[in-house]
Amino acid sequence: MATAYKMLVNGQWVEAKSGKTFAVWNPATEEQIATVPEAGPEDLDLAVAAARAALEGPWGKMSAADRSRLIWKAGELMFQRLDDLSKLETANQGKPIFESSKIDVPWSAGCYQYFAGWATKIYGDTVTLGAGSFNCTLKEPVGVVGAIVPWNFPILLATWKLAPALAAGCTIVLKPASATPVTAIKLGEIFTDAGFPPGVVNVITGPGSRTGAAMATHPGIDKISFTGSTSSGIELMKACAPSLKKITLELGGKSPNVVFADADLDAAVRGATGGIFFNKGEMCSAGSRLLVEDKVYDTVVAKLAERTSKLLQGDPMDPKVRVGPQTTAEQKKTVLSYIAAGREQGARVVAGGEAFSVNGKGYYVKPTIFADVKPDMKIAREEIFGPVLAVIRFKDAEEAVRIANDSMYGLAAAVWTSNVKTAHRTARALKAGTVWVNAYGLNDPAVPFGGYKQSGFGRDLGRECLDGFLQTKAVWIDLS
Repeated sequence: MATAYKMLVNGQWVEAKSGKTFAVWNPATEEQIATVPEAGPEDLDLAVAAARAALEGPWGKMSAADRSRLIWKAGELMFQRLDDLSKLETANQGKPIFESSKIDVPWSAGCYQYFAGWATKIYGDTVTLGAGSFNCTLKEPVGVVGAIVPWNFPILLATWKLAPALAAGCTIVLKPASATPVTAIKLGEIFTDAGFPPGVVNVITGPGSRTGAAMATHPGIDKISFTGSTSSGIELMKACAPSLKKITLELGGKSPNVVFADADLDAAVRGATGGIFFNKGEMCSAGSRLLVEDKVYDTVVAKLAERTSKLLQGDPMDPKVRVGPQTTAEQKKTVLSYIAAGREQGARVVAGGEAFSVNGKGYYVKPTIFADVKPDMKIAREEIFGPVLAVIRFKDAEEAVRIANDSMYGLAAAVWTSNVKTAHRTARALKAGTVWVNAYGLNDPAVPFGGYKQSGFGRDLGRECLDGFLQTKAVWIDLS
């Protein structure tokens, strides 16, 4: 039985003014699990007006300490509701329950509590010019934030935007991806139950092509924080340009994972499989290009194939399953088209390479590894956003860096080596916003995350991300 959800606007649960709704599906069973409202222009206007009223009213007048307590409370409620949130995230997105319950939801809860601490630690400066004046800077919230999140990490990436924006004193209109909106709506319940004033967080649902685009052009929204594809980010940036609306973009990737011959190869293989098959490869930071030194190439490929063959794929509600279905039927089709392209261009399949189902249902693609991949092949250059790994040979560090950096993207990278000089030199040479050494995919709320080149600009997480939700006011007092 599909659940009928509503949107959160000004502290009230409402239908779309048009009465339109759309369906939400379980990618493992292909069954409808929900209906949600399809927001139109009038709904967006009401959400923005509510956010503006809260910014200029109770939220804007609230002390930083009181804001901090509310943000902490939101994290506390997430911990208390971990089981329900995890099951809902898995049912809607398809990620294994292991990931939802052990990583995504508890990590998100902890992120609110990390940024709760920042609410009371946002300072300006004094500027010493002389006895004739007193000069200082004030850090003020940027205003109403439009947060647009993708379908691969619905609750996690919403948190990456909401937690620091709230700590900075902003108010928010959140638009989740139309494929995966249900846990964002549940986040709205958490903010309401935590005691946030009406309008501080509003959740509206609808397609990005209409609702998201309308947010970018809405005169009442001061900033857009977007995570998604590079092509969508470019269009949003164009839409923001006429009003000079501030924007942060965390976009696509084709991240290189570089393994030198002196690395702990078993650890590197574990890191490589996790780096590409976590969340069934639906990660902008996925280590989708594995660069392996020629001396150990065949050994690493054999170890990868063996480890991949042992990954359990199936019902994502099974705690032992490690690879679930792609989130949509369209994404499954896209991934399979890339696998076909890899075969056509001469790459060698050593694991997977085909669709999969559970009782004839589900948008599954088997975890796939291609060997003998050349850097100019389609599977080595374009973001697949699925469980497909391209393994590329290199001869020395110079060639590895050249291949790694020969990409329009620059989101993440990794280096595996036992030589500290090689680690430092390679990490500095790689053009990426995050470089892991002898690890892959680690995150913490205190560590900034974002990209170089066409992987975007601005940062999520860490102290640095707060700058994107603040503006600086200079105050000059003449004492002469």
